Amino acid sequence: MTPAEFLITAPLYETATIPEDDDEPGYDVIFYTGPLDTYCPECGSHSIFRRYLPPSTPRFHSAWEEISRRDVELTCTRDGDHKLLFLLRIDKEERTIQKIGQYPSIADLNMHDVKKYAGVLEKTAFRELTKAIGLAAHGVGVGSFVYLRRIFEGLVEGAHQAAKNDEGWVEEEYEKARMGEKIQLLHHHLPSFLVENRAIYGILSKGVHELSEAECLDAFPAVKVGIEIILDAKLEEDARRKKLEAARKSIQALAAANSR
Repeated sequence: MTPAEFLITAPLYETATIPEDDDEPGYDVIFYTGPLDTYCPECGSHSIFRRYLPPSTPRFHSAWEEISRRDVELTCTRDGDHKLLFLLRIDKEERTIQKIGQYPSIADLNMHDVKKYAGVLEKTAFRELTKAIGLAAHGVGVGSFVYLRRIFEGLVEGAHQAAKNDEGWVEEEYEKARMGEKIQLLHHHLPSFLVENRAIYGILSKGVHELSEAECLDAFPAVKVGIEIILDAKLEEDARRKKLEAARKSIQALAAANSR
């Protein structure tokens, strides 16, 4: 995990261990200056954040033994009054850096990017997506996987309902199939990314039943991105459908006007 990833994506109380023979990774986190590209709640859009340290600021060496806490404050390059603040706890004996505070929260920084999915998810599913993000932000890995799996199942079930109207559809075959087989049967109604990466469901199920909290948290970003790509495809299809419908109505209106 890079210093930027540790600061912006690691849940509270996540700990990074610094190698005995290499202080540099510790310096890179504690003296991180950016750039950090993330959502700025006060700007209402993405921005670049940087940290402005006095030129005389030392990159501590023996001071590793003296520091127990460090504030890392980054400033929005759009507006200097907008800040990101991280509070780090440093354990000199264990050589660890632990994130014990953050403002705005990870959930606040992530919610903006998922608002666009409210139009392609049912209200319940959208609430579950925001809950998954919130739980992961607070270090609850298994619980976040439960909600992501429910969202995934909902996307498949929506395709199932549409497929029931297909000529030659065999409901009995579908009901007996495993999830991977169901997705294959529904490939005409699902984004190609979901069909090609249907193993996501197996990862989610394993997370719920077998993986530890830490393992789920490690896997959460990749699985979340996978679901977002599926939802992005639905957004694109929805936009295309609306554009085609608008074009059809415009052409019909022009044809009617020219036929008078």
